Amino acid sequence: MTTADRLTEPAPAPRTARPAKRGAGPAVHRRPRTVRSGRRRRRAVALLYLLPALLPYTLFAVLPLLHTAYLSLFDWDGVTLPSFVGVDNYRRIGTDPQLRAAAWHAGALILFFSVLPICVGLVSAAIVSRRAGRRGTALVRTVLFLPQVIPLVAVGILWRWVYGEDGTLNQALRAVGLGGLTDAWLGSFTWALPAVGLIGTWVVSGLCMVLFLSGTQRIDQEIYEAARMDGAGPVREFTAITVPLLRPEFAIALSITVIAALSSFDLIYITTGGGPGNSTVVPGILIYRLAFGGGAVGVASALAIVLTVVISLAVLVINRLSREAP
Repeated sequence: MTTADRLTEPAPAPRTARPAKRGAGPAVHRRPRTVRSGRRRRRAVALLYLLPALLPYTLFAVLPLLHTAYLSLFDWDGVTLPSFVGVDNYRRIGTDPQLRAAAWHAGALILFFSVLPICVGLVSAAIVSRRAGRRGTALVRTVLFLPQVIPLVAVGILWRWVYGEDGTLNQALRAVGLGGLTDAWLGSFTWALPAVGLIGTWVVSGLCMVLFLSGTQRIDQEIYEAARMDGAGPVREFTAITVPLLRPEFAIALSITVIAALSSFDLIYITTGGGPGNSTVVPGILIYRLAFGGGAVGVASALAIVLTVVISLAVLVINRLSREAP
């Protein structure tokens, strides 16, 4: 065949795709099915790793919470047969003056357990971070964090000695000529709640300091160097750089401290027991009194559920605001 014949020969017809077999889907659908099966397998493996933690959490946290919610619908003294009252226990919480006073005291403790520790911890973290590497910095950091690792029962007993009539605080006041200011601090209707609150400030400040210290370590030092070149001093660096960049640590510290304030029990039980009178009664103390001393298990359970809901909502609001902040 000559070259002219090859050029004038018509091109062969294109091959047509073979019709797919009936009942057989396209091959592209096999990959998503494989991906889905792989995801299920990974989720199953992850669930197996979580089971050792989920099982005790369900047994000792979720189920007791559900049982408490069930008991809150009954009038029960813990001995005789309970009688169903519905939401009457929750109505009583909103009308009982003692319950409102306990809620007010818990709100006041937020100042001592949350606001003051965050301020003290932030300033302490700023000072310690600027002295990083110098002699004695590690010792100062350890001393400030030490109250956090001491059991609160031991802390309460220690501060009962400090606040006693012949305790360390009154002796120090007499030594400097201020004996007229001495008082039975934990037995005073005026000063008992602030005295207990200051104990909480002393305990929680170290935790806030460590949280903020961990946050300052992730801040790029070049930002501080650029600020110093522009003439910024330590205070300006603190307000314009350190505080805005510690927003995640603020959210964590605020969540932990608010929970500690609203759920406080052991510290107040050891120091004042809710007294004098009801001047330091908080929801945790009131739940204990109602359930084990007042024969009102249903009301105590309702108060515990309300307290759980309030704490959960507070943490959700804090996390939402921390995410939406500029």
